[in-house]
Amino acid sequence: MQRHLRTANAIAKRSLDAGHHPFGAVLVGPDHETVLSEQGNIDTVNHAEAVLARMAAKAWTAEELWTCTLYTTVEPCCMCAGTQYWAHIGRLVYGMDESRLLQFTGNHPENATLDLPCRQVFAAGQKGIRVWGPVPEVEAEIAALHVAFWKRA
Repeated sequence: MQRHLRTANAIAKRSLDAGHHPFGAVLVGPDHETVLSEQGNIDTVNHAEAVLARMAAKAWTAEELWTCTLYTTVEPCCMCAGTQYWAHIGRLVYGMDESRLLQFTGNHPENATLDLPCRQVFAAGQKGIRVWGPVPEVEAEIAALHVAFWKRA
């Protein structure tokens, strides 16, 4: 889990370097090793997880995606969790939770964090999406990108 979260954080760093919000996501196959797709944040409505999930839904069947894992630097917002749900990606691992992100973003207009945990979004549905996170071993690395970005944004 830590290795894939660090890969997602490297993608977030590339997004940051390109002038975007520092979020990154990777889709890992059923072997828990193969990275099938990766995506950085684009803008305030094209989040890394949602864009990745939409692309994955076009590339693979629901049955294939159900056996995959979405790794993401920060707990998906309700939009991204909903997109993962509809794309049929069966597992999620995130490094830092949304409430921790709120400590860095505050009421920033580009990230008006919603207090709606992804587990709550998934629980409202009919699919048993498995969730792991936050992962304390990588949280400080992920947080470091956000501290730097949201202070200057």
